[in-house]
Amino acid sequence: MTQPHEPEDHAPALLAPEEHVLSTLEHDGSRRWLKPKLSKGAFWHKRRVVAYLLIALYALLPHMSIAGRPMMLLDVAHRRFSILGYVFLPTDTLLLALFMVGVLLTGVLATALIGRVWCGWGCPHTVYMEYLFRPIERFFEGTTGRGGAPRKKPSGFRQLGKYVTYFLISLHLSNTFLAYFVGASVVNDWVFGSPFDHPAGFIIVAVVTGAMMFHFSYFREQLCIIACPYGRLQSALLDDHSRIVAYDVKRGEPRGKRKKSLPVAGQAPVGDCVDCKLCVTTCPTGIDIRKGLQMECVNCTQCMDACDAVMKKVGRAPGLIRYSSQAADAGEPSKLLRPRTIIYPAILLVIAGLFAYVLGTKSDFDAVLLRSKGQPFSVLDDGSIRNALKIKLTNRADEEQTLTVELGPGAPEGTVIETLEATLAPGEMKTFTVLSVAPAIEFLKHRGQLEVTLQVTSASGDRSDITGQMLGPDTQLPAVLRPAVPPSESPQP
Repeated sequence: MTQPHEPEDHAPALLAPEEHVLSTLEHDGSRRWLKPKLSKGAFWHKRRVVAYLLIALYALLPHMSIAGRPMMLLDVAHRRFSILGYVFLPTDTLLLALFMVGVLLTGVLATALIGRVWCGWGCPHTVYMEYLFRPIERFFEGTTGRGGAPRKKPSGFRQLGKYVTYFLISLHLSNTFLAYFVGASVVNDWVFGSPFDHPAGFIIVAVVTGAMMFHFSYFREQLCIIACPYGRLQSALLDDHSRIVAYDVKRGEPRGKRKKSLPVAGQAPVGDCVDCKLCVTTCPTGIDIRKGLQMECVNCTQCMDACDAVMKKVGRAPGLIRYSSQAADAGEPSKLLRPRTIIYPAILLVIAGLFAYVLGTKSDFDAVLLRSKGQPFSVLDDGSIRNALKIKLTNRADEEQTLTVELGPGAPEGTVIETLEATLAPGEMKTFTVLSVAPAIEFLKHRGQLEVTLQVTSASGDRSDITGQMLGPDTQLPAVLRPAVPPSESPQP
């Protein structure tokens, strides 16, 4: 008896995802455009004050000065950074390194203590997107004061007006950005001059304007979700006691809609969450905070404001979504003092102390002793050894000054150098050659190396001692030129 033919096995069909893989992607992989609703709560108003202060600071900082120096000027072309009235030069490598490490460590400490406060309150993307570009978009789309998707598609004239406004703002921001590198007065002259007179500046403004248009018109929240590495560093920067925006699961679940806070007879108890999903529709990155801590959460507190407004309407206590920590959500007591909140401040204090010491001991000039290229030394007719020492002098003062270089104390017997007087313009840096001569016998005593100190003095009386080495023969000097050395002074083998 023949067996009936069994159908061949087919590969199982691919299952469609139950939800969005990314908050900005639809199920079919297409872009999901977010139009968050606006929740004007207590935190939103506080963030608006901070945002407008930061916007004003960014626009005004290049125009402000301290003691005649720009408050912020990163003059890369001339290698001069003016920060808060102090000028950093290429010789200030240690100061710049301490400053950058201090800024980085401050951000790490702030994250450990209060979470992603930078993302939600200080990041330029969040500040300009939520308090400048989105309000403009809502104005032209007819959703001012409420946000969300427009009830009808805006007309072409409104769309054109929106993008023209975007362009003008981006152009202003890019010119302000350029002012941080060349100075506000230079940018003002360039704005009213021909682009052919300053092609590099024109190209920078054009590129930055185009980048801002692309970002604020198209890329938007994808910067936080895809491009920015900060969210992916949460696991390293946060701990269980760091402050985060969290949903109170114990209080909110199970979700359900009911008019009274007390359970109805015969009905299972229902949590405080009414499942209105306003916390999702108001989120600028499109996530559901009720699913726990997520990489995309920028701690903007919009969900907190939205939920508090709903709780107030239904007569329940606010704080269903609130600032908390993973430890607090697990029922553990919060700890302010823990290893990272002790070690980070300790390192910061050391860095701040070093920075203050180096800054406080800086004079109005810099002097660095360099080694000359080529032959290290030459032998003169009388058997003495001559070195050509290079010294790099930098005038840090705002006026011209004359620096004098001469031999410092403690030099080996018979050592002489030619005195140098160098006049430098404000901020000028020059390298000079100073000839030094010492007896050959001194090199024989010290195995071919002599330590010498050069004393650099300014007209104002500031002095800096720099130490270097003169090179010479040890036992290789020809006998005809080598002075006789008493046995007691012969170099030890």
